[in-house]
Amino acid sequence: MSEKPQPRTGLARIIAAGGYSWAGLVFAIRREAAFRQELVLYLLLLAVLPLLPLPVWSKLALLALNSLVLIVELLNSAIEKVVDLVSPGFHPLAKQAKDLGSAAVFISLLLALSGWLAALIQIWTT
Repeated sequence: MSEKPQPRTGLARIIAAGGYSWAGLVFAIRREAAFRQELVLYLLLLAVLPLLPLPVWSKLALLALNSLVLIVELLNSAIEKVVDLVSPGFHPLAKQAKDLGSAAVFISLLLALSGWLAALIQIWTT
């Protein structure tokens, strides 16, 4: 096990935080299939978004809903990694923690789907 790095301050802390964030995104893209799938969908919907005849606020809301899915998936993946670290064998509480994280992703997907359905209904009825 390696030693914990010394805390940084000021600009060095901000730069290090950016590096940690980038490392997390790279890890998720390389190792997390669900994140990759949701990222592909995110990018496809992002490409469609400017083409829709919607007000800018509706487009921003859809962007926020789509981004929320990725954010929740990253948090779910983090929960899964920590659970695997502290409970390598099967434990009912470990399963519940993973199931709760999965439920959060599911709810964020339903929310994004609802937003897109509402946007499409608005387009079709105007």
